[in-house]
Amino acid sequence: MIGATVMEVRSGDRRVNCWTIPLGRVLGIPVGMHYSWFLIFILLTCMLATSYYPTEFQGWPTTQYWIMGAVTATLLFVSVLVHELGHAVVALYFQIPVRSITLFIFGGVAEISTEPLSAVVECWFAIAGPMVSFALAGILCLLQPVLADVVALLALAEYLTYVNCILGLFNLIPGFPLDGGRVFRAITWRVTRNLRQATHIAANLGRGVSFLFIVLGVWQMVVGSYGSGLWIAFIGWFLETAARAEMQRQETQGLLSGHHVSVAMSTSCPTISTGAALQQLVDQYIRGRGQRSFVIKRDDNAVGLLTLHQIKEVPRSEWPTTSAAQIMIPVAQMKWVGPDTELWTVLQEMDRDGVSELPVMANGQILGTLTREGIVSFLRTLREVGA
Repeated sequence: MIGATVMEVRSGDRRVNCWTIPLGRVLGIPVGMHYSWFLIFILLTCMLATSYYPTEFQGWPTTQYWIMGAVTATLLFVSVLVHELGHAVVALYFQIPVRSITLFIFGGVAEISTEPLSAVVECWFAIAGPMVSFALAGILCLLQPVLADVVALLALAEYLTYVNCILGLFNLIPGFPLDGGRVFRAITWRVTRNLRQATHIAANLGRGVSFLFIVLGVWQMVVGSYGSGLWIAFIGWFLETAARAEMQRQETQGLLSGHHVSVAMSTSCPTISTGAALQQLVDQYIRGRGQRSFVIKRDDNAVGLLTLHQIKEVPRSEWPTTSAAQIMIPVAQMKWVGPDTELWTVLQEMDRDGVSELPVMANGQILGTLTREGIVSFLRTLREVGA
């Protein structure tokens, strides 16, 4: 199980939320459960009910084995949630916004909106999760003598003690973005005084660790432990993917640093009247010229913005009779950015709010639009010229 804490810039609109079941809020932080959780829940329940508990505690009714398996699997993910809350509490203490906590097939992810401000904060933030897991293991260990007369509860406490110890130890492996990898990055950051360089070093170490996991998993499959080997190799693949994504994120941040919205925005935003029919816009501008957004004006004043995304939400049969004014975003309700805003800051906001396009405004006037595609195109140009 992995209790990694990562900050990830997504390329899609709310792609994780599309696969996540909201569970509520803890400490004001949205907590969700990814659909992949059900897969590991079923596998864990089956393993515990048919292998672990029958071997360790013989003579129980079959139903009890399955109930214990399901309860243990559920409490295991509660332990992962508490692990992630350890990260979240430290993040909130240092005023780092926590977007959400998501439970998924590998354990849990606490998503933060910004990097820690210093290496010391990063270290405290990273170590908090494993320390919480060890604390849980210690509490459960101390409870075992009290539960000695209730065999089922004793069995539950013993297994969760072991699992929380493993969870804490595993996350201390120096493989970024595991907690141990973040601690290593914090140390490297303190030495080099360069976050980007420290991230690059830690991520490369993390990729090395992930390849070792993959090799170990393949070797175990070769010698006959196909199930555990496949799982270890899968974890290695996940770590390698996460480490590579972090390196790409840092590269993107470095490339966009110092560049503003004005260099990536599009000013080819046609002006249309409030009464223009959607069918006219589709035929004349979208199909004919490839336009994706429109400034809506009334009496030479910009009153709203209309995008292709909004048009697509209207049934095609209603395009001829629906006007731009009926579905536009009024200026007063628009979330917009200024032309002098840093691109990296805007990209983070777009990711947080789940949008792919924002109007660019200054002095109450719409100057154009900024899209994810525009940012990607600008990044491609920077890479081509060797920025």
